[in-house]
Amino acid sequence: MTVQTVGELLRQWRLRRRLSQLDLAIAADVSARHVSLVETGRSKPSAAMVLRLADQLDVPLRDRNRLLLAAGFAPRYTERALGDDALSAARGAVERVLRAHEPYPALAFDRRWNIIMTNRAVEPFFEDVDPDLLRPPVNLVRLGLDPRGLAPLVVNIADVRTMFRSRIRRQLAVAPDAELAALSAELLEADSDDDVSLSADADVVIPMLLRIGGRELRLFSTITTFGTPMDITLDEVAIESYYPADAESAAYFEHSG
Repeated sequence: MTVQTVGELLRQWRLRRRLSQLDLAIAADVSARHVSLVETGRSKPSAAMVLRLADQLDVPLRDRNRLLLAAGFAPRYTERALGDDALSAARGAVERVLRAHEPYPALAFDRRWNIIMTNRAVEPFFEDVDPDLLRPPVNLVRLGLDPRGLAPLVVNIADVRTMFRSRIRRQLAVAPDAELAALSAELLEADSDDDVSLSADADVVIPMLLRIGGRELRLFSTITTFGTPMDITLDEVAIESYYPADAESAAYFEHSG
């Protein structure tokens, strides 16, 4: 297995962000020549320079550690389980956000869409889910698309699959991940049903339509992430909050909550 240099890794990230060496140099307030020398291995960057370039390239914290290691420096960012005492304040913040969103559903998940935490409004939707799908780690994409999971409740399943596909493709474009790519290949390959689905580019306005107890609920969602985290776990946590898209859907949750 070939070990990549920090210059090679930085060049990959720069190309992934579709920036020229000059673009990156201007953004990082360094010379284009210096960027070139770093990428070709003719200049060894300091840890501060590695992080400055990584910041301009919007490199995730997990991959910033890899850049630092490749440059011969110790990793800067920790990775703790959300249950670790050191993350108690952040964990409490997630719990408060989820609880405050009741009676509407909300959940937190990691970079691979494994559910970390939910509020009480989510629990009724799991009642008829196959227990195998609820064994940790519970994956939101698999749960939403599997016929043994929530798929039978989703009226516009093709649109939901399109939304998942669009969001995961964007994730992979930002930061490649083998397990996430495998999940996408397993569950999100295009099929004939998707030919009639709405455009993936419109996923900010596509509602999720659920049929529950003879009623059709219309929901849309927002995503919340931590700002400027220093821990890899927090950098990769997202909270998805679902809102009713009409008065009838709002009434359902308000009465059932």
